[in-house]
Amino acid sequence: MRILLPTGSATAEIVRAAAGRFCDRHEIDVAVTGELASFLTPGELRRLLAAGAYDMAIVSGMCTASFADVERETGVPVYRGPRHAADLPQVLAVLGRVTLSRTVPADDFLAETRREEASRRLALREAEAGAYFTLRGVKIGGGSRMKVLAEIMDAHRREDLLAEVRRFFADGADIVDLGFGFDATADDVRRCFAALSGVEGPLAVDTQDPILIAAAMPRADLVLSLHEGNIPAVGKTVADAGAAAVVVPGERTLAGNLAAAKEAGISRLIADPLLQPVGSGLVPSLAGFSGLPCPAFFGAGNVAELLDADSPGVNALLAGMAHEVGAAVVFTSEHSDKTRGSVAEMRRATEMMALMAGRPYPKDLGLDLLLLKEKRRRREPPLAYESIMDAHPAPDEIVYDPLGCIRIGIEGDFIVAVHKGRAVRGRCWEDVFHTLLLQGSLSRLDHAAYLGKELFKAELAIRLGRGFEQDGPF
Repeated sequence: MRILLPTGSATAEIVRAAAGRFCDRHEIDVAVTGELASFLTPGELRRLLAAGAYDMAIVSGMCTASFADVERETGVPVYRGPRHAADLPQVLAVLGRVTLSRTVPADDFLAETRREEASRRLALREAEAGAYFTLRGVKIGGGSRMKVLAEIMDAHRREDLLAEVRRFFADGADIVDLGFGFDATADDVRRCFAALSGVEGPLAVDTQDPILIAAAMPRADLVLSLHEGNIPAVGKTVADAGAAAVVVPGERTLAGNLAAAKEAGISRLIADPLLQPVGSGLVPSLAGFSGLPCPAFFGAGNVAELLDADSPGVNALLAGMAHEVGAAVVFTSEHSDKTRGSVAEMRRATEMMALMAGRPYPKDLGLDLLLLKEKRRRREPPLAYESIMDAHPAPDEIVYDPLGCIRIGIEGDFIVAVHKGRAVRGRCWEDVFHTLLLQGSLSRLDHAAYLGKELFKAELAIRLGRGFEQDGPF
């Protein structure tokens, strides 16, 4: 296959090096058309294609021009390459197996293609997997993907209970668990489950009080947790309702409590050996997962909540540990600001573990939990310039825009900018800034630069689930 790779002088050496790595597979011509590859024009590409018999052309993913007319006139398909020349080897490696996009940069296109393929494999694997049992159609154990159970603590105190349950399911929870504290009553439990009557997904009740467990039975699909203290009082009620139960050790061993729950007639059991937090026996507690007679419950949330570290990496590692010990259900929570987002993170982590089947490591799966760091750092060529000067310090004294100040904040997933009582709302900082310009809300360049900085800060805060303070540090 003969391929034309137009590039700019700034990245020519990187492109030539990448082309050289694949010279045994393809005949690749690198053509330098100017300083920057992104400035390639349709006319220039037409001239280059006329000089040889090419099977395809791969232009920079940063090009903004349309090459549809060139392709139509020459008959040579023109595809978008990566935005960064450093990513070119990953693109050239898949030529012949993957058809690139004519409009989407190759790095974005291939990443989306890998995600779609990973999702397809996950769905197929889950459909074919066996299960110990199901909860409203959700498979538990038996080779199916580890299921994410998300807890809402003190559910009886939540005014937004329905919205929170729906959010957790939307974020990837397979089961949502309603926790009830010591001050909860049977009426509170019935009220909460009644408010969720329209929810189709599996719900769990989290309490050890037999009265509260019984109150949840008309709707709860799973009970957390049973032990020797409550099995005699509520075991038969749980069995008669057909609910599943998580069983924990207490004064009696886990094996003993599992036997008592089974004797009470509960057929769908999940064993919880009680994972301990870091510093309180995390590693020794993993031994309790060995040789369990039924699906295992892995309390990852108890570890993440008690560790001051960013949750994505913590959840990925805990999911890996849960996978290795054969857990069927992974418990997570979002009780604190530092663990907000853990439901989506844990769902992604369990999917990564499921995709790892047949692989030695959970990497290059098409899915990842890389939120702040890059998988591969791009090393672009140095900037070219003839002189340089150090930047002058910005003046301490602020010159206010005569058109007035603009207040910036975030509301849910939206950036909101308020100018003289009128608010502009958007998810992208550029859209909000552009609308402010159209409305004539600013007149100074320094004010425009400031607004761009603060609006982008707000967008990052939304993306990363952080707080935002105008004029404050990020």
